[in-house]
Amino acid sequence: MKLKNLKKKIRRLEKRLQEGGKRLAKLKQRLQVAESAKAMKAARKSAARAARQTAKTSKSSEKTSPGQTTGAKKPKKKLNLSPERRAQLSAAMKARWAAKRAAEANAKSDSAGQDSAQRPLPQPPENKPDGA
Repeated sequence: MKLKNLKKKIRRLEKRLQEGGKRLAKLKQRLQVAESAKAMKAARKSAARAARQTAKTSKSSEKTSPGQTTGAKKPKKKLNLSPERRAQLSAAMKARWAAKRAAEANAKSDSAGQDSAQRPLPQPPENKPDGA
């Protein structure tokens, strides 16, 4: 390789390394900024959550008498079903329950019958050659 080409290659490589260092520094700085922003957001969220919890606790303690617990239950949602759909669901559930009862009854009768009907047969002796 000629001396001129070698010097040119070295110059290009040094330039690329310097730019790479700048890029790396810039990326590290971006990472640090993003991490600090994430930490700030998490701190804000936890503070807001704590404030909501204290407000909720103070409201519930005002409403309840000393003997009551503060367990707030959500009311059940009423299903808006048509009478046809309600009848269809009812029939499906009844069929499922009947199948389950039948399977349990069948399993009980099978287990009672298995004890007397099935006994393990004795194993015949294996034929081994006399040399073994």
